Amino acid sequence: MLHPKRSNVLLASLLVLALAVAWQGTLAEDVVHAVSGIVKSVDKGTKTMVVKTSDGTEHTIKWTDQTTVKGVDATGKGVAAGSVDSYDGLKEGAKVSVKYTEKGGEKTAVAIKDASKATAKAVAQ
Repeated sequence: MLHPKRSNVLLASLLVLALAVAWQGTLAEDVVHAVSGIVKSVDKGTKTMVVKTSDGTEHTIKWTDQTTVKGVDATGKGVAAGSVDSYDGLKEGAKVSVKYTEKGGEKTAVAIKDASKATAKAVAQ
């Protein structure tokens, strides 16, 4: 038979271990990755794009209303100007940098930056 002190220590240890495992799982879901490349295709119906990197790898990335966008022409779009869903600037052939999270093999954009416009602006100055 276990002593009450030992059973309490064992129970507390198991609780700490369970919390540590749960905390690690939560952190793993929130890891943000980044990819830069050329937009190969855009499907506004499914809110997905394919970004091809310089090494030839293709990344299919979806976007949501919470995805932030920089370096695109959103003039006259009002409050929704920061949403990828509300602008027409994402076009095939554009150079982009995308920050995304991945869950279950599905990549979801957190932020998209149109690098082709930023590069052109920097060169012109």
